[in-house]
Amino acid sequence: MFAAINSLLGTIDDLVWGLPLIILILATGLLLTIRLGLVQFRLFGHGWKSMFAESGGEGEISGFAALCTALSATIGTGNIAGVATAIVAGGPGALFWMWIAALVGTATKYAECTLAIKYRTVAEDGHVVGGPFYYIEKGMGENWKWLAKIFAVFGLLVGLMGIGTFSQINSITSAVNGFFDAENVHTVSLIGRSYSISVVIAGILLTAAVAFVIIGGLKRISSVAQVIVPFMAIIYVIAAVFILVTNAAAIPAAFAEIVQSAFGLRAAAGGAAGAMIVAMQKGIARGIFSNEAGIGSAPIAAAAATTNYPAQQGAVSMLATFIDTILICTMTGLAIVITGAWDMGLEGVAVTTRAFQIGLPIPGQISAFILMICLVFFAFTTILGWDYYSERCLDYLTGNSEKAIRRFRWLYIFCVFIGPYMTVQAVWTIADIVNGLMAIPNLIALIALSGVVAAETKEYIKLLKEKKTAGRG
Repeated sequence: MFAAINSLLGTIDDLVWGLPLIILILATGLLLTIRLGLVQFRLFGHGWKSMFAESGGEGEISGFAALCTALSATIGTGNIAGVATAIVAGGPGALFWMWIAALVGTATKYAECTLAIKYRTVAEDGHVVGGPFYYIEKGMGENWKWLAKIFAVFGLLVGLMGIGTFSQINSITSAVNGFFDAENVHTVSLIGRSYSISVVIAGILLTAAVAFVIIGGLKRISSVAQVIVPFMAIIYVIAAVFILVTNAAAIPAAFAEIVQSAFGLRAAAGGAAGAMIVAMQKGIARGIFSNEAGIGSAPIAAAAATTNYPAQQGAVSMLATFIDTILICTMTGLAIVITGAWDMGLEGVAVTTRAFQIGLPIPGQISAFILMICLVFFAFTTILGWDYYSERCLDYLTGNSEKAIRRFRWLYIFCVFIGPYMTVQAVWTIADIVNGLMAIPNLIALIALSGVVAAETKEYIKLLKEKKTAGRG
């Protein structure tokens, strides 16, 4: 039964993440990169400077809090288990295509978060709402409201069955199981299968923690994210950098292997094109899963930022793609390639755990513990961030029904609860499918509204130049 389900999901995944969607994602990012005049480079430094700046305006949280909320939803299993899954399935070359997706995706993230501020609205109860469903409806016009609703429906599904619940809690419990009961000595029988008691206990504890936080809404989620995300990111980055420093001599060879694998140069004769397509598919799919550029999730958080300038928050929000993929995913990927952990018959988080055990000059149990703690907190904050995204999608579909939101929260908590008992392959395949479906309406809107973003960018850069000139005077 499980084999048949996995086979069906694999077929659907191949259809959704075929060449048409890959081309659409890259083409949208490339179009925005060109039309916005390489905005990911021009406003990169300004984004860092504006991270803690307050420019007034409507909003519920600071620009930094909005960035942390977005990062809380992106820095998670995609950086630890997702990179590993991509490299195992597509070879080291998958990491190269993650870079390409991130490079053009930074412009995509900038555009969607800029539009989120421009077209956001204030609900009847006073809270600020925005995101793709609003810039589709208000930017493209009422005739496109159906497309906004499609996005909102897929957004709900991504939260309930994709990035938000199953993949996160499954990876958390797998990591806990691998550390405390790797041999599955202590098990219990549930729904016809045996599970380690460590999985059951971890699942219950995480579900309870999630329930406690999400009942408090956006402000509680953002306050938790502002503390956990920077702290755990620093710990993870320090550990990954230590691996790269102690294995510095192997880095050039790792880069060579990544590039060669990306273009199928290591495949057998006649198989280069196929190997390249697989590497591209897995790399871009996991890259988008990790940094969510083009998915349309980050603008939902960005819309709540207190700012008068859409482009300013766009510049801040686009840093999430750089931090997530160019920094953290690259460190993970290099560690996996350098240590050869991707080619040891392992899957998911076990690959990254093995890379840390080989790469860090400390006892393997300590390495595994560090990674487990990072994964637990990263995935926990991702669960919180995606609850908020899903609630905003439901807000749009139900006309801000509080009763629907309360019911949804319990359904979301239930999905977190059952996530540990799903297979790794099924979890990641479901996540890929709903991610791809969610991206399509958002990418269409970004292309249609690219002129609006270009105008906002031009006006904001002009304003910055005027301020700079006035300051000199």
